[in-house]
Amino acid sequence: MTTTTPSTTIANLRDLGGTPLSGGRTVRPGLVLRSGQLDRLDVAADPVVAALGLRTVIDFRTDAERAAHPDRIPEGVRLLVEDVLADKLNAGKIPAATQLKDLLSDPAMAEEHLGGGKVQALFADTYRSFVSTASAQTAYRTLLTELADPQAGPLLFHCTAGKDRTGWGATVLLSLLGADDETLMEEYLSVNPAVKQAFAPMIEGFTVAGGNPDIALGLIGVFPEYLRAALDEVSTRYGSMEKYVREGLGVPDEAVEALRTRLTA
Repeated sequence: MTTTTPSTTIANLRDLGGTPLSGGRTVRPGLVLRSGQLDRLDVAADPVVAALGLRTVIDFRTDAERAAHPDRIPEGVRLLVEDVLADKLNAGKIPAATQLKDLLSDPAMAEEHLGGGKVQALFADTYRSFVSTASAQTAYRTLLTELADPQAGPLLFHCTAGKDRTGWGATVLLSLLGADDETLMEEYLSVNPAVKQAFAPMIEGFTVAGGNPDIALGLIGVFPEYLRAALDEVSTRYGSMEKYVREGLGVPDEAVEALRTRLTA
């Protein structure tokens, strides 16, 4: 399986290379990476990142997230902005994934909005929107078509924590490449230690101030039921991941074949 790459300036950086696929194949290393936001990226101070030779970055964050923590992009790297949550925000449903800091700074507000199982329901709803909204479909179509293009070079895709929007992107890609259900869930859940470490001071401050630790963990972590909500939405709307990619995302069959050829070893 993939492992967290020990970058000193990018949180939750993972190379999907090495992920096991059907027929004894694996994902080719060094071509597709995932992470949290790149606001502290410093190629000069981070040999791990310098060695990646990144050519393309896809940023799945909202306008507000990008304004608060702009990506630092290495010279010569293409940046593509694809706001997964744009349609959900426009509908007036603000996903918790974009407000972690606000909610974890106010235990009373967090309890009101997210207590009693509401955080789990909110994330399940957000994950279903990854499948159903036009802005999300555009974003994930861009991810797949870029990865099919040999000119894209090593590509990194990310959101803020690198767990939800990014986690669904990794799930779709690995499923297309031939990873089984167990592998998909293992990769999805594998970010929990890195994410919890990145948010540890915030969680500690929240609980010390009287916040419910279950709410904090529901916000910070990823859980099987979150991913299953998106997978169930794919099954209900399209019947299979292949049909979701072809009909929902509008990715041509030849792009899927090119992607498989390019990314599998």
